Amino acid sequence: MKSKTTIEHQKMSSNDITCGVITLSDSRKSKKVDLSGQYMAEEIEARYTLKSRSLIPDEKEDLINTIETMIDDDIDVILTTGGTGLDSRDITVETVESLFEKKLDGFGEMFRAKSYDEIGAAALLSRATAGIYKKTVIFSMPGSPNAVKTAFNIIIDEIPHFVHHVKK
Repeated sequence: MKSKTTIEHQKMSSNDITCGVITLSDSRKSKKVDLSGQYMAEEIEARYTLKSRSLIPDEKEDLINTIETMIDDDIDVILTTGGTGLDSRDITVETVESLFEKKLDGFGEMFRAKSYDEIGAAALLSRATAGIYKKTVIFSMPGSPNAVKTAFNIIIDEIPHFVHHVKK
């Protein structure tokens, strides 16, 4: 199913990748109860390098500051969980998309398609998104552990491929 070019690009990609995880939540106060952030951290540590993990409130300035700090720390990929829904406090999508220099529309489209297969029309409630900011790939996904697992099934193996292209 993969094209010859995709396979060649994957071979040129390095697994020496640093990642940062940001959980946005007004209700979770410790990393112990942050199941989605914990899942992401474990999956990243199994393949790449987890350089930073933050738990912050659903606040635009906190998110921007955390992203900027991670980029200043040479993190290649930032993964956020939470704040992608329709509640008035869900600010992740508007915040990260305002930073994006390029948007990766396919991630949100594919995430919602896979979610539809799993949960039906409720997948329409998700505003998962991804894009590029300052040569860093940012993936923003919902806060539920099942949604994070769905997203990771889509992106985890392709992370080196993304980074390869973004760093050119």
